Amino acid sequence: MDDKVRIKQLREEIGYHNNLYYNQDNPEISDFEYDRLLRELEELEEKNPHLKSDSSPTANVGGTASSQFAPVEHKVAMQSLGDVFSYEELADFVGKIEEKIGKDRAVFSVEPKIDGLSVSIEYRNGKLIRGSTRGNGTTGEDITHNLLAIKDVPKTLKESPEFIEVRGEVYMPEESFTKLNRQREELEQPLFANPRNAAAGSLRQLDSKVTAERGLSIFVFNMQQSEGIEYSTHKESLDIISRCGIKTVPVTLCKGIDEIWAEIERIGNTRGENSYDIDGAVVKINDLSLREELGTTSKSPKWAIAYKYPPEEKETTLEYIYVQVGMSGVLTPNALLTPVRLAGTTVSRATLHNIDNIKDKDIRIGDRVIVRKAGEIIPEIVRSVPEKRTGNEIIFEMPSTCPECGSTTIRIDGEVAVRCSGIDCPAQKSRHIIHYASKKAMDIDGLGPAIVNQLISFNFIKDIADLYSLKASELIVMDKMGEKSAENLINAIENSKSRGLAKVLMGLGIPLVGERAAKLIAQRFGSIQKLFDATCEELAQINDIGDKSAKSIISYLANEHNRSLIQRLIEHGVDMTQPQDEMSDRRFEGLTFVITGTLEKYKREEAKAIIESFGGKASGSVSKKTDYVLAGEAAGSKLDKANQLGVKVITEQEFEDMIG
Repeated sequence: MDDKVRIKQLREEIGYHNNLYYNQDNPEISDFEYDRLLRELEELEEKNPHLKSDSSPTANVGGTASSQFAPVEHKVAMQSLGDVFSYEELADFVGKIEEKIGKDRAVFSVEPKIDGLSVSIEYRNGKLIRGSTRGNGTTGEDITHNLLAIKDVPKTLKESPEFIEVRGEVYMPEESFTKLNRQREELEQPLFANPRNAAAGSLRQLDSKVTAERGLSIFVFNMQQSEGIEYSTHKESLDIISRCGIKTVPVTLCKGIDEIWAEIERIGNTRGENSYDIDGAVVKINDLSLREELGTTSKSPKWAIAYKYPPEEKETTLEYIYVQVGMSGVLTPNALLTPVRLAGTTVSRATLHNIDNIKDKDIRIGDRVIVRKAGEIIPEIVRSVPEKRTGNEIIFEMPSTCPECGSTTIRIDGEVAVRCSGIDCPAQKSRHIIHYASKKAMDIDGLGPAIVNQLISFNFIKDIADLYSLKASELIVMDKMGEKSAENLINAIENSKSRGLAKVLMGLGIPLVGERAAKLIAQRFGSIQKLFDATCEELAQINDIGDKSAKSIISYLANEHNRSLIQRLIEHGVDMTQPQDEMSDRRFEGLTFVITGTLEKYKREEAKAIIESFGGKASGSVSKKTDYVLAGEAAGSKLDKANQLGVKVITEQEFEDMIG
């Protein structure tokens, strides 16, 4: 493949993954795989210097500041680090520095690279005055209120320097992560791939109470700037920070590649013993004046490097495949494994996702399989080892009846999911009620999985509408339910009636309808009655509501059982209305736009917001249903597809004419 074409492909692919990692906290690939892509791009750009660009991912930190938070301009740039993946690459980095400044002067600090979200915290006269995310390195997000909610972030310092700004890594301890994902699994919410994503999502909450509940912690690893104190080395600055009462990353001083490598191996061999994730080790020059001498690039310091550990994989035996039934009736196959130690924990189970995944990887019961932790935390089966088969392995098939209720299972054309057809399936009932009571839905405080299961076992409830018929006097027969607890629960259930249509739609558990979709639908229609009359075409015109989601909503509302359930909720006084956003100018209503390339006057998110403000839909892909493709400079494959399909392509100037 031509280098120019490959460079273009890599920049687009890395840009896509940067957005998922930095802005959406939802990466699709591991850090190790991402770093490999970035390394390939760096090597191609070095080989073809005429193709280098200031906008390349190799020259920029990948994040952006969210419009939900106030922007913070960093006086000291929060740069990222270059990566190495082998002893040879690390030795080359160390050797070049020693050659430039002399071996005797080259003292390095070696410290674990905590896998979390990088933040800046500022203290004035011992008091925390501001906290922010890294963002793109020069502009971040003001998250002061959320940092104040973290127990391990001191609000006042033991010693009170005139001013310090420190940089650290907010992370989620393993026990907090396990607890959070267990809760999300019970509610059938998407699991966080790793503690880093969970920490980032927790720090970007608009409600600091959510942040406080997540059990986050922090390690500080750098003094960004200070006033009124003196120090000449990195180690001295961390000692000052530590005396102030701030938790700092452990540091070991080393000279020469042999000492450095020994410390990196020690960190790697013991990383599974920690309560926090480590994805590498950081090597830095200790003397701050030498850092000045060595300098930086636009993206990374020349005096520091990160060594990245490869993902650990182990071989074990798949002993059995069992099936769980979810809230929406989806049957999920899971692997029971011979326990194996992996990345610091003992792994005995792994999700297999669906039957297509099992068949694609040719996974059989009794197979020897290769297991790793996706994103260093969630166990997954990478592949089977067919050459070690004995002939006793069993090919797995999804059950024809539900393991919970015995109803026939079905698979709709075009879907990977196999579902239970029984509307009275007990597994679905329990998970549905738990989901309905969750914070993102009706937020019924005190109605967790244990209470729900008791209510069902005592035959007090069969579905969500039955919650509103409960009486406090009935509940005191349940375990750990006194009069006060019973009254509090009844009050919480009563208070949930006023949450509004968006929360109800989220709570109903309509397939393919998440929190954002529920809000958009509620704002667009305003009441459940208007939603009953909506067409599939009207729903699909709402931004972020695709054809599949629209069909799912129509199908759900057409079901007599579901309509009866909603009617019972209304009779119990549950509010099924929502204030609608006023939009006087709906000139783009019914129109779908796709934005591609680089616009001169607008960032892509700004153009998208303008389209939506006029009632239009901004899509990420071109199809026959696309009305306009807004093409900026260096437009790529989307422009080609628009021309192939005959979709109208408009310039930025034509777009401005359309919006006036």
